[in-house]
Amino acid sequence: MILGAAVALASCNDFLDKLPDSRTQIDTPEKVTSILVSAYPETEATVLCEMASDNAMDNGYQYTIESKYQQEAYLWEDVTETEQDTPSAFWESCYKAIATANQALEAIKDLGGDASMNPQKGEALMCRAWSHFLLANLFCQAYNPETADSLLGLPYSTTPETTVRPSYTRGTLRQLYENIERDIEAGLPLISDDLYTSSKYHFNKKAAYAFAARFYLYYQKWDKVIACANEVLGSDPTSVLRNWAGISQKAANYETRCNAFIDADEAANLLLMTAYSSSPYYLGAYSVGERYAFHPDYICKRESYRATGIWGNNTLYLANSCFGNSQKIAISKYYGYFEYTDKVQQIGYRRSVISYLTTDETLLCRAEAYAMLGSQHYQDAVKDINYWLDTNVKESMNVTLNDVVNTYKRMSYMERDGRPIVAGGGTPKKRLHPLGFTLADDGIQENLIQCILHLRRCQTAQEGLRWMDIKRWGIEICHNREGYPADTLKLNDPRRAFQIPGDVIDAGLQPNPRTVTTEITGNLSFCPFVREDKPFISSFNK
Repeated sequence: MILGAAVALASCNDFLDKLPDSRTQIDTPEKVTSILVSAYPETEATVLCEMASDNAMDNGYQYTIESKYQQEAYLWEDVTETEQDTPSAFWESCYKAIATANQALEAIKDLGGDASMNPQKGEALMCRAWSHFLLANLFCQAYNPETADSLLGLPYSTTPETTVRPSYTRGTLRQLYENIERDIEAGLPLISDDLYTSSKYHFNKKAAYAFAARFYLYYQKWDKVIACANEVLGSDPTSVLRNWAGISQKAANYETRCNAFIDADEAANLLLMTAYSSSPYYLGAYSVGERYAFHPDYICKRESYRATGIWGNNTLYLANSCFGNSQKIAISKYYGYFEYTDKVQQIGYRRSVISYLTTDETLLCRAEAYAMLGSQHYQDAVKDINYWLDTNVKESMNVTLNDVVNTYKRMSYMERDGRPIVAGGGTPKKRLHPLGFTLADDGIQENLIQCILHLRRCQTAQEGLRWMDIKRWGIEICHNREGYPADTLKLNDPRRAFQIPGDVIDAGLQPNPRTVTTEITGNLSFCPFVREDKPFISSFNK
């Protein structure tokens, strides 16, 4: 009996010593480096953000809708689908990337955590911060220091999951931003450009500082924006900005120019990512999803790169590198690729390659931060505007602060109900409602910001960042709806934060509010948030 028990115990130990599946044990620095390839999200939210922004409009019933989520995003409704490019897919992809980063950090700790693994640790920390930041941009309200303690954040995951159905709470927006900042500050000094041969698909040093500059811009820490941007751009960024003149000399072929835009050898590209996404099809020069269209001719001529701007009568290379038709005009940025899983059946996945971080956008982050620091830095902001004009305008220009101020001061504000209901309405200038701070009453700062926001809108078209600018500057926008009155997204509208996925809510996580709590006096039939065809307010708190 004793002998039999000993044999059984030995067999049991042999069984337990084996892994229950074919998973890889992360027990070497090389394996840590390998798994970090999966610490970046494999889907994106660009379609959602562009459809929700003022870069889109309803072209009417005569045009087609390919997916329901595109329509729901345009109408600021909660998205119910779960395919690629939806909030559900984006949530899952980001938290998978975070889980990978956490597993890498755990493995580094188990391996002793010596300094030789600092580059991997730095990348893992930046990846964790990056995915949480992307989630915050979509599912949370814009950061406001005055309300950050009462606004909902998101669960900040810092350890691998080891239990079934762990319990999470959302915390506050302030806590979420503090956690992101903590990871950025810990990760930045550790990043190394020597870890990979193709560093543009990972957090290299410049990409990490560009991410930090954008984060601090949204966090309203202007000095840190400038410090991080300087690490990317230096004192004279001319040599690292996008070579639009060179792109414009290439054959007028959409694929050729798109490939030039995402070229890893292009100095302006800092972080490239691949994703399962239909964004090139919805936002590019394809006859797909033209009912709720990105950047139709109406918007392009009145509000973005073919509108009146600081470039005057000169031509932007962006405007000259457009493809499409009057329903949808696209810059040659992102080409649609198709990954076949079955060539015979002609089925597979739509793919994209996106330049998530660029020197051009980092430059405008720095310009905005200079403008926000006040009169002593206005000239620095104008200097950065001129750097942008040098590479984006065909003719040589050198604008002054007065040029900038007078150009945007002469523009009338585009009232939120002016587009596209009133024929001929629309300008690049929209009323700003700063969150937690006040613009100077000098007639200069606001017009300087208006100029920079106009440049940002042109620069980041098809990248989803216009939606972030609308949120963080409290810009009220209007979407036309064929056959129905226009809908207005006001300053304190809860729909500025996309709803978290339904299955996550079902699992117990607190949803984003969809009922406006307001004090109502007088006629109860009036409420600026009620849509005439489908009110989303279910109750009022008096």
